[in-house]
Amino acid sequence: MTTEQLVRNPIITGRVAADIASQSPRDVVAAMLSFNLDDGKVDLDAVERIRERDFDDWISAATRSGLFSPHEIEALARSWHADPRSLFEALLTDADDMTRKRYEIAWDSLDEADSLEYA
Repeated sequence: MTTEQLVRNPIITGRVAADIASQSPRDVVAAMLSFNLDDGKVDLDAVERIRERDFDDWISAATRSGLFSPHEIEALARSWHADPRSLFEALLTDADDMTRKRYEIAWDSLDEADSLEYA
């Protein structure tokens, strides 16, 4: 079966929708929006934006996906504002250990830079 046939097949589509519906919003976000890890480079700009609570890109992407209700989008945004690291962790869900370590070093280096700035 081609992808188009799978998408148009109501039995398959229903199963996929049920699979998505059974996942937590965090898991769906992790699957949809995880960092592009193909090139092995750390996206420092994204790490900085997350730390600065600039979630517009991720909120827009989640909204455009059509997988979340407005209430779920608001809840995601609130949870990210309360704990930016939760989005950071979600985006690293599928990362290998080395990539995760590189991103954590980037996150920690920004912590150190912040503490030096205010010292």
